[in-house]
This record gives sequence, C-alpha cells and structure tokens, in this order.
Amino acid sequence: MFTPIRQEFIVDVPPEDAWQHLARVTQWPSWAKHIKHVELVPAGKLTSESRGIIHLNNGMKSTFQMTEFDLHRNWKWVGPFLWLTIHYDHRFDPISDHHTKLVWNVGVTGLGASIFGRLFAAIYRRNLKRAIPNLVAEMNGAKPGAVRKTK
Repeated sequence: MFTPIRQEFIVDVPPEDAWQHLARVTQWPSWAKHIKHVELVPAGKLTSESRGIIHLNNGMKSTFQMTEFDLHRNWKWVGPFLWLTIHYDHRFDPISDHHTKLVWNVGVTGLGASIFGRLFAAIYRRNLKRAIPNLVAEMNGAKPGAVRKTK
C-alpha cells in the first residue's frame, strides 16, 4: 500500500472525548468545510458496521465502509476513488489525561496507486490543511488556528 498522507496533531481533550467528537461523522461539515453533508448507515453512533457517503461541496461523493473498529483507539474505513481504493486510518493516542494525539494515515491501493495516489493526496492535503485547525478549535473550544502539529 502506498501511504501518501500522515497527519498528526494534538487536541486538549481526553482520548474518549476526542473519539466521541470525531465519531459524530454527520457533523463533520462544521469543521470540514469541503464537506456538504454525510450520510451514516446505520444512523446514529459510529460502529464496526458503519458505512456511508460523504457528499463534497464540489458535487462529488465519497463512500466508505468500516474495516476496523477499536473503541477509543482507532477506526479504519475504505472507499473507492476512481479505480483506486483509499484506506483511511483514524488513531487516538493518549498523551495524558487531558491530551490526545490524533494520527490520520491515508493509504492508496490499486492500479497506478503511486501516481494517481499522489494526485488524490495533493487535493486531500489541501482540504486537511483547512479542516484540521477547525477541528482542533472545536475540540479545544478555542479559536481556529490553535493547532499543535507533531509532524
């Protein structure tokens, strides 16, 4: 698997709180402005059986299916992009009772993954550059831009 994206950042909340916040995927448009809305099936809490559709503001859709679910530690889901498969890993690493390092790895498999994966990564990185400060601000209850990146 080609892994073109690894984002690490710290939030000032316990891992369980960070998990609960990020697991509300239907509310992602509040911090990820490139997302119009998210459909989660089954509706409600994120589970090991979750799947869904992320509707982007540019009219594109991104589907996902959960492949790994370890409560308060990580979840992984996969979805198609053109003829590629995109693997998203969301990790929650405790630093202290009140701080969590989030680690997001995005991997690409399929024909031409190293070439087309770079194109996908360039677009996705641009979205993350804007979204992560918003997410951190939401979680920390602070102003946007208060991001402490570890990498």
